[in-house]
Amino acid sequence: MNGYLNIFFRSVIFILILFLITKVVGKKQISQLTFFEYVAGITIGSIAGEAVTGLEKNFLQGAFGILIFGFVTFLTDYFSLKSKKFRDIVEGSGTVIIKEGKLLEDNLKKEKYTIDNLLTLLRQKNVFNVADVEFAVLEPQGKLSVLLKKENRPLTPKDLKMKMPNEKEPYTIIMDGKIMDDALRWSGKSRGWLYTELEKMNATLDNVFLGQVDSYGELTLDLYDDKIKVPQPQQRPLLLASLKKTQADLEIFALSTECEKSKAMYQKNATLLQETIAKLEPYLSK
Repeated sequence: MNGYLNIFFRSVIFILILFLITKVVGKKQISQLTFFEYVAGITIGSIAGEAVTGLEKNFLQGAFGILIFGFVTFLTDYFSLKSKKFRDIVEGSGTVIIKEGKLLEDNLKKEKYTIDNLLTLLRQKNVFNVADVEFAVLEPQGKLSVLLKKENRPLTPKDLKMKMPNEKEPYTIIMDGKIMDDALRWSGKSRGWLYTELEKMNATLDNVFLGQVDSYGELTLDLYDDKIKVPQPQQRPLLLASLKKTQADLEIFALSTECEKSKAMYQKNATLLQETIAKLEPYLSK
């Protein structure tokens, strides 16, 4: 029984040691590993396992070995931040695989990647034709960064010279049927506003699984009862429709009146309103 108790205490102590080392080294050790970090992580785990279960080994020596590897990893990351050359040696650098639509076979062989490996990485980027790629870099972590040729890239509002509104993060103001008062305050809303919006949507607070306020200040809900369909916010589409109707009415008034002064006034305001609609439509059409 003493042996099992000894393993228990060893396990707890080594878990704490590994946790502290991971906190010192940083999040990078558990996210995108370099070659060195990968080797160091495996070695630390092996030493910990041997120190925990290898009762014939020296406990303090195992802990000391882990501390050494943790310290070396910490120093490596520290000097990597200070020196670009050192960082390139330890972490590696990106390798260009495709340039100007041309596959660089020598670089591919240098990284010991086959054509099948490259095609697999491209398919993971939803690219099935090498000829569609303008530029591709194999990152040190083994991931492929791809830049498609201009004619193969998705069309964006910038390409159409359209001005789009800035998006803000949504605020989660209801979670599991409870109001998140801090988030509600950060969104610039009050409980009175929230209860009014819930009443408009025929929803009760207890039945709301998730409620969020978007960047336009509109409330969206997800209910516990999936059979109940929540009406979508209509304020912006209704406002856009009202503006377009008003602009159309002004044009009709300009055509129907015989007074030249009134005709000019209606036409002028119709033009101004049309320009305003063109500016606001990206904000109101969503």
